[in-house]
Amino acid sequence: MAEETIFTKIINGTIPSKLVYHDDLVSAFADINPKAEHHILIVTNKPIPSVSAVTTEDEPALGRLFTVAAKIAKDLGVSESGYRLIVNCGPDGGQEVPHIHMHFLAGGKLGGLGFPQR
Repeated sequence: MAEETIFTKIINGTIPSKLVYHDDLVSAFADINPKAEHHILIVTNKPIPSVSAVTTEDEPALGRLFTVAAKIAKDLGVSESGYRLIVNCGPDGGQEVPHIHMHFLAGGKLGGLGFPQR
């Protein structure tokens, strides 16, 4: 079994959060350090450490990340104006919590993507 993360503690209710969505595969909650008007983390309930650890058995949960993102966008009224989805992988990719998750950002024009300078 994977190591318990802050996200598993939020999912199981031992750490309070502003829960936006929850089902048997994924949960979504407000980011505690928002980078946009709407910054929601959509996480797999199963603690998968990163994209590099994904297996074919994880496909239903990974697909659900996207359908939940679409539902949240519709609920927030940003489906047409747009939003950004980000999945970081590993330390060099900016992943801070070893539990696969998607950042949902919306609310006005979003800045650049932060690509490294060449």
